[in-house]
Amino acid sequence: MKYRKDKYGNDISILGYGCMRFTQKGGKIDFEKGEQEILAAVEGGINYFDTAYIYPGSEVFLGQVLQKNNLRSKVKIATKLPHYMIKSVEGMERMFQEQLKRLQTDYIDYYLMHMLNDPDTWQKLLDLGIGQWLKEKMQSGAIRQLGFSYHGGSEAFCRLIDAWDWDFCQIQYNYMDEHSQAGRRGLQYAHSKGIPVVIMEPLRGGKLVHMLPEAAKKIFREYPISHSPAQWAFRWLWNQKEVTCVLSGMNSLEMVKENTSAASSAEIGDLGEAEEAMLKEVVAAINSKMKVGCTGCGYCIPCPKHVDIPGTFAAYNHLYTEGKFSGWKEYFMCTAARKTSTAASNCIGCGKCESHCPQHIPIRQELNNARKALELPFYKIARKAVEWFKIY
Repeated sequence: MKYRKDKYGNDISILGYGCMRFTQKGGKIDFEKGEQEILAAVEGGINYFDTAYIYPGSEVFLGQVLQKNNLRSKVKIATKLPHYMIKSVEGMERMFQEQLKRLQTDYIDYYLMHMLNDPDTWQKLLDLGIGQWLKEKMQSGAIRQLGFSYHGGSEAFCRLIDAWDWDFCQIQYNYMDEHSQAGRRGLQYAHSKGIPVVIMEPLRGGKLVHMLPEAAKKIFREYPISHSPAQWAFRWLWNQKEVTCVLSGMNSLEMVKENTSAASSAEIGDLGEAEEAMLKEVVAAINSKMKVGCTGCGYCIPCPKHVDIPGTFAAYNHLYTEGKFSGWKEYFMCTAARKTSTAASNCIGCGKCESHCPQHIPIRQELNNARKALELPFYKIARKAVEWFKIY
């Protein structure tokens, strides 16, 4: 296993265990199977385990396995505070104590604000008193390092990076999302500030393995260097010095063994120009069904009505390249799960964005098309639910 350093010089395995997708049996996590997978991961050198309060049964399961096998001191736990469910410092404290109890520990190595998607939401939390509460937890050692997980555009991400003295952050990033969400721009900005970056969704929920079009599979098969699609996706990430750790939601021993093996040989600079060009061909094959030729460059923003134009187009394209649920989910995360809506329906048709688009996309027209496809009745209901949870 290869390791990279966190902000304070601690070794972090370049492959982390994403604890959201353990196999279910009888409505709960299959303990015996999941335990075998965790033990194999630790044996293979993985020391970073990522869970969250809202992952059903995950914190409890991870705590039980670590306690039973006396592994707590050998691993680093990352878990997340669902700030969108909190309305007071007392609520934060109750939830944090519940997490410690679930995980059977008295400290959290890496604590994240879950889905913190814009600086305005963070400011509301600061006004609520979370800053002092977090400082006290860190001074006592109950929280060792503080970060946030993020879904949204690169501009808001960079502003959020500057809004606090963060120890690390977590973003969705892969060879398909190179220029969407936080993207390469956000990754490099965080790195320039000395903030380690943990990567989630390196395979886009398995879609870069199980939903590849035949043309993309053919490119991989015919390339002279033989790696599985999953290994290519991981190696593309590990090739970048700005990436600290890549999470994988492994739910079989085969996955654990394959991924730990790949993480034991990956080095920065392994992929050259030829490999990068090959992956660009794969991206083009996957994107052949795209509706909008948006590259995610971000020249069209900021929008005076806060529309996340690149995020909207990415979700709209994913409706057709990866499936409807994937597109709808991404759109909700990028536009509704935040303090200020960034939905396509905010557009007033001013046209400011189109004057800056290097691809000459008819943005207003395409936003309207995306709105019709993405803002269905269930989106509006979910948006109302988010507003109900928010802190005002």
